[in-house]
Amino acid sequence: MELYVNLLLLTLMAATVIAIIQQSSLFSVVILSGIYSFLMASVLIVLDAVDVAMTEASVGAGISTVVLLGALHLTRTTALKSHQRVFLGLFVSVAVGTMLMWGVLGLPEFGVADAPVHTHVAPTYLLESIPETGIPNVVTTVLADYRGFDTFGETTVVFTAGIGVLLLLGGRRRRGRGAGAKDAPK
Repeated sequence: MELYVNLLLLTLMAATVIAIIQQSSLFSVVILSGIYSFLMASVLIVLDAVDVAMTEASVGAGISTVVLLGALHLTRTTALKSHQRVFLGLFVSVAVGTMLMWGVLGLPEFGVADAPVHTHVAPTYLLESIPETGIPNVVTTVLADYRGFDTFGETTVVFTAGIGVLLLLGGRRRRGRGAGAKDAPK
């Protein structure tokens, strides 16, 4: 059953990407990108990565969609029809996808207990996280304690990017008002 759910979600993701490529409306592209992020979050839930799925749903499908819709509203951007051929982009995408699939063939099978990821630091985290930190949730221990600086850095990058977008959009809006006020008849 899980295989069929994965195949369905991946098929829907591929269909969404094809729909995004064919769009000429930026509004449609933003909405379809939000749908793609929601489907990706669903795939992550099926793969039992609920914490990553929550992040993808909130950032990818939620915040990114709202920020992009706000940017479209404030800039009143219209898309022009492109007369360029998409064959180069299609070729590069297929080539990169083929290389990624070829690279995946060298990975250990999914769920194998003696995979390198399970024999390096995972046993240390599982055995020593509660005695060292007193936090009963191992994921919280890894994100907040062992990798606290990484998490803080990631949060800082996302916050800085958000502030940058707000400053850019706010500056454009103020300049637009100022120019309109000077040109207005008295």
